[in-house]
Amino acid sequence: MMKFKPNQTRTYDGEGFKRRAACLCFHSEAEDEVLLVSSSRHPDQWIVPGGGMEPEEEPCGAAVREVYEEAGVKGKLGRLLGIFEHNQDRKHRTYVYTLIVTEMLEDWEDSVNIGRKRKWFKVDEAIRVLQSHKPVHAEYLRRLTNTCNPTCSPVYNTSSCNAPSSQVTDNSPPLTVLFAPHRAQI
Repeated sequence: MMKFKPNQTRTYDGEGFKRRAACLCFHSEAEDEVLLVSSSRHPDQWIVPGGGMEPEEEPCGAAVREVYEEAGVKGKLGRLLGIFEHNQDRKHRTYVYTLIVTEMLEDWEDSVNIGRKRKWFKVDEAIRVLQSHKPVHAEYLRRLTNTCNPTCSPVYNTSSCNAPSSQVTDNSPPLTVLFAPHRAQI
């Protein structure tokens, strides 16, 4: 199913979830520094770059495209960290990958068009920054501790991915994480 909006087409899966993709962009394979971008709606807040999939687009291709548009970076696509479902206000199903940054553009689409900024954070600092306004994005980073880094599993090329030079490391079947904010218990 598709829904058209000015300048974009939203795609939904059979269960009514908006199809999204994102990347945790790392400075190196150590995965200790992650790149966040300023929110288009709230420029003083940081988010993980990602967005909606185009019709017929594979999740890995959408993730690479989104980080190029939003963060102005290119890199080596890594493993699928998980598939995160967010049901609070909007039904989103987001495929989250890792990406090792190999190139950073000085000017990129969202920096020119909407003044988006980017900044490197230590992973624990990024979790703190994201927790208050984007807890599901903080959960992406928490998931890192439950997966191995790209050096612990074989690399294979994905022929179905429309990001031509990307490589994906698969260390286990994709994990679907149903996200529900933590509530204080009495």
